[in-house]
Amino acid sequence: MLANLPYSSARSDKLSNDLQRSGAFLHELLNFIADELPQWRDRPDRKDETAETILTSQLCAHLNSSARHSAGFDICQFRIEEPDEKEQGRKIDLIPAPCGATIWIDGRSYTDFETLLPIECKRLPTPAGKNRDETEYVINRHATTGGIQRFKTGHHGSAHTLGGMIAYVQEGTTMFWDERVTEWIKELVASGQRGWTAQDLLQLDHDDATLRLVRFHSVHTREHGLPEIELRHLWVQMN
Repeated sequence: MLANLPYSSARSDKLSNDLQRSGAFLHELLNFIADELPQWRDRPDRKDETAETILTSQLCAHLNSSARHSAGFDICQFRIEEPDEKEQGRKIDLIPAPCGATIWIDGRSYTDFETLLPIECKRLPTPAGKNRDETEYVINRHATTGGIQRFKTGHHGSAHTLGGMIAYVQEGTTMFWDERVTEWIKELVASGQRGWTAQDLLQLDHDDATLRLVRFHSVHTREHGLPEIELRHLWVQMN
């Protein structure tokens, strides 16, 4: 009986489906997430929450449901609090991974055990708490938990050259937070903070006032000889 077969035997036919994708697929995957963010926020059956972990769990559930019915993304699943591939003591907030297939992207294979790209999630403003910092989307001056900071130091995503950041904007406007994030990065550059330059500034891609969703991108040098990483920033207005 099928139930008595080992997992690898029972699933080998499905997991042997190799799907070739170009690097552009990862950008398309981030666009899929961006398109789904307002849909998730506005679902009438979504319980109103403010905590980051709960919001990300809700988003993950929504993305899994949507991906199942979305051509091209039905080969993906989404998981939360996954160990980073290199820094396994650190957790990635949200990751997409293959589902039922091996995905090849520019010569590298990914199975359902592997992360397609790392995504960091942050609340704006940063909630108060021990060792929290209002500039935490960019850097935490009391710890190593800053959003962009984690990618620049290689604590998150050192095995990748593309990552994502999602901001749950809970107070103020996206324009206000764009100005604040720009200010924080410029202050790091002006103070001579090692590794920070004007290149770290976010560049606006699209501001959709109707959907209350803003998209940015940024490119960052990294420590320990790692190549640059590109980040796609997806900010959804929650209030």
